[in-house]
Amino acid sequence: MDFKKIKAPTTTVTYDRDKLDNTTDNIYKAISIISKRTVQINDDIKKELTSKLEEFATPSESLDEIFENKEQIEVSKFYERLPKAHAIAIDNWLSEKIYHRKPESN
Repeated sequence: MDFKKIKAPTTTVTYDRDKLDNTTDNIYKAISIISKRTVQINDDIKKELTSKLEEFATPSESLDEIFENKEQIEVSKFYERLPKAHAIAIDNWLSEKIYHRKPESN
């Protein structure tokens, strides 16, 4: 996922309930689908951040050897400025980028 192209809001936004449950006709199903997508996005962000920060890790760190690495700080600041995972998931939901299906009942 390219986090630089995300258009999700970084501040709190009030959404119209009718828009959220438009495709499912049930707000609880919509919230469940959005929350599952939120977990996926959060895991992706965490994996990417961890892999980028591992580049800066040194195998023999002691308290005396810890120093500020400007590139590491910039990477961390970039991820702090990203919209939250739930905001990205809601944006995906409203943009119809999330595929969901109703399991067939027997």
